[in-house]
Amino acid sequence: MDAQRQVAAFVDRYDIDAPPAYRLLDLTSELGELAKDANTSTGYGDDPDALALSEDELGDALFALLALAESVGVDADDALDSALAKYEVRLDETGDAGSGE
Repeated sequence: MDAQRQVAAFVDRYDIDAPPAYRLLDLTSELGELAKDANTSTGYGDDPDALALSEDELGDALFALLALAESVGVDADDALDSALAKYEVRLDETGDAGSGE
């Protein structure tokens, strides 16, 4: 994924490498920021149509996810392709993309 290579190059250029556990914590923190946006913009779910997510926070979450993938040696494109194939099979078999768990 070009974006994953961009993130890896950025991490190298600015010497901000971190262990995978820290990358996972960073991702979780960024997802929490998105959840905060969702909570506040929808009145804690009272108005789901009012959902507003910050592009900045989405970008932070994407950066954190791609940095995590890079730190554990997972190609994000391959992981996405596998996920899409899995969801396609589920949709074909059950009509639902969820795992049913």
